[in-house]
Amino acid sequence: MSVVAPTEITTAWTARRRRAHELSERYPHAAEQLGLYLALLDIQEPVFYEALDHGPAAEELPAYVATRVLSRIVDRSVTHGPALLAEAALDRWRRGDGAALIAAWLHHDEMDSVSQYLAHASAGPVLEALGPAANLGPVDTAEGRRCPACGGRPQVSFFADAGEDLVTAPRRLVCSRCHHAWIFARMTCAGCGEQSGSKLPIYGEAERFPHMRIDACDRCQSYLVTVDLRKDPSAVPIVDELAAVPLDLYAREQGKHKIAPNLMGM
Repeated sequence: MSVVAPTEITTAWTARRRRAHELSERYPHAAEQLGLYLALLDIQEPVFYEALDHGPAAEELPAYVATRVLSRIVDRSVTHGPALLAEAALDRWRRGDGAALIAAWLHHDEMDSVSQYLAHASAGPVLEALGPAANLGPVDTAEGRRCPACGGRPQVSFFADAGEDLVTAPRRLVCSRCHHAWIFARMTCAGCGEQSGSKLPIYGEAERFPHMRIDACDRCQSYLVTVDLRKDPSAVPIVDELAAVPLDLYAREQGKHKIAPNLMGM
C-alpha cells in the first residue's frame, strides 16, 4: 500500500468540507444533500484514520465495517437526513445482517438504494484508507474503465491544469468506491470504450454550471459528470458532482444512466 503524507490526507478532508459549504450556498437545490454529506464527513474522516491504524485484511472488511462504522452512519442519517431516508435507514439497520449488507456492496451485488447508500457511506472511507490492500480478488480494470486500485467504476471525471501553456491537461477518472484517480483517454466513453465522437454527446448548462458538464454515450447510454478545475480551481470533483443534480436529471431525460450512482444515489 502506498504511503500518503498526513498533511495530504488532512488537506483532502478539509477541502471536501470547505467545498461542501461553498456549494451549499451557491446551489440551494443541493443544500439538503450537501448538509447530509457534511454530517457524514464527521464520521468518515475518523473512520478513515482508524482504518489506517488497524489495517484490516480484505476478508475482514464486511465484519469490520459492520461492527465499527455502520451504526454511526445510520445515526447520522437519522439525525441529519431527510425524513424518508432516516426512516428507511433505521428500518434497514433493525433488520440486521450488517456484514452481509457490506459484503454485497463490496462484491458489486445488486442492492436497493438505501442499502447501497448505507454500505457506500460506511465502507467507502475504509476502502479509501486501505487502497489496493482492500482488494477482495484480482482487479478487472476493463481496459482502464475500472479503478486500478479496487476495480470500482468511475464516479466522476475531471481536468486539472497541466501547468504548462502548450500541454493539454489529461482527463482523470475518480473511483466511486475508494476515490482513487487515474488517467483515462479524453474522447472515450468510460462505460464501454466507445471512441466515435458522433456517439459521445456533451450536455452542459454554462450559466449555472460553467465548470461542469455531462459526457454521455449513445452506444451504451451511460454518462459521467466531468468537472473542469481549469475553470474553477477550487472545485473538488467528488463534492461538486453531488451538486450537479440538474445536469443528472437532464441526462436521464435523454435516456442516459450514470455509470455509477454517487453517495446520494444520483
